[in-house]
Amino acid sequence: MNITTFAKRLCLLVPLIITPAAFAAEMMPSPPQLAAKSYVLMDASSGNVLVENNGDQRLPPASLTKLMTAYIATLEIRRGQIGENDPVTVSENAWRTGGSRMFIKVGSQVSVSDLLHGIIIQSGNDASVALSEHIAGSEDAFADLMNKTAGELGMTNSHFMNPTGLPNPDHYSSAHDMSLLARAIIHEDPTHYAIYSQKEFFWNGIKQPNRNLLLWRDKTVDGLKTGHTDEAGYCMVSSAVRDGMRLIAVVFGTNSEAARAAETQKLLTYGFRFFETQTFYQKGTELAQAPVWKGTTNQVKAGLADDLTLTLPKGQLKKLAASMTMNPQLMAPIAKGDVIGKVEVKLDDKVVHSADLIALEPVEEGGIFRRVWDSIRLFFYGLFN
Repeated sequence: MNITTFAKRLCLLVPLIITPAAFAAEMMPSPPQLAAKSYVLMDASSGNVLVENNGDQRLPPASLTKLMTAYIATLEIRRGQIGENDPVTVSENAWRTGGSRMFIKVGSQVSVSDLLHGIIIQSGNDASVALSEHIAGSEDAFADLMNKTAGELGMTNSHFMNPTGLPNPDHYSSAHDMSLLARAIIHEDPTHYAIYSQKEFFWNGIKQPNRNLLLWRDKTVDGLKTGHTDEAGYCMVSSAVRDGMRLIAVVFGTNSEAARAAETQKLLTYGFRFFETQTFYQKGTELAQAPVWKGTTNQVKAGLADDLTLTLPKGQLKKLAASMTMNPQLMAPIAKGDVIGKVEVKLDDKVVHSADLIALEPVEEGGIFRRVWDSIRLFFYGLFN
């Protein structure tokens, strides 16, 4: 495919960053105003934030903290550092932890899998401490692991002091950060993500329900977690899928359990009604070939590092236009993943997205004859262009 053909096709294929100004003139209602301190609506596939209010405000996350606790535990399982069936001895420190509980007994042994269910479904503080001690040796060491993981995920407005979310002035997060964490949980480990949709968990003779009311009210909702303290108010991170589109809604600081469910439902309803998402190409797909000088081959395959995913108001796809430029005079050697060009997508005259084109394969430096010959060609190319 040549560059001109690619550019024509690309106008239907490039991911879009949604900004309020980009669509101000369109016939689209304003987002709902929620009775909450902070909230974010994100498309899970593209990562585009569709609606936000105080999304980066640092607030106490209460038991939403346990999303990070569970995420780290599943990471450790996938890395082979711990096993699902490993026995965890419950310390007195874990047993004495106040707040919501799984009701594990001091000195008993509970499997990693059962503790993970107790954290996600029952929101057990005791289970969170027990699993954190098993992974890192202590709550403090685990908190350090939480903060390093937050940094890797780009959670720039989060700092964790414990695995439970119990109040601490230096323990905070944001609606946007929690949406990033939820997106990682959903995409990286679908098997363990299924736990978040379970409505109840039976342990130690006690059956406790999942506090996410939307699991009962909306069959498209399949996660994630609720939280509440007097300081934080009622918080929720939820996700739902309709017609192949997944949204993540995060609400901080509502005034009741019913309110956090109702306000979250408003966000999800708005997003599904007025936006659409589609993935056209997977990352690594060849989209064009660029000329290369002084290499073992005279062309290199070009593509994008991330999936070609669009999230946009319904009906806007046909209004996009795109262009692609390659870096001038690409010289071998070229490593796989090197940036060799750029794509820009416009709505009218406004650039709404740009992305780097990367080399999908390496190109080694050619032999002496090839290098000399291309040097001569480049000399004359420079004279006449």
